Amino acid sequence: MKLITLHVTGMTCGGCVKSVTRVLEELNGVEKAVVTLDDGKAEITFDESAVSIAQLIETIEEAGFDATE
Repeated sequence: MKLITLHVTGMTCGGCVKSVTRVLEELNGVEKAVVTLDDGKAEITFDESAVSIAQLIETIEEAGFDATE
């Protein structure tokens, strides 16, 4: 398992945090996602053989937010 921190912009409330957490944790290969509103970060524990960083970013962006490493 690998841990990465992505910077997420566009979140304005707790509902946004829940949405980002949910879409990430639904991905095959993601063990855990901890998303925080105050610092705009998503700490994701994932299996590199099952999901790529690009897929993580794309999933966040498809949910309506911007994400960068």
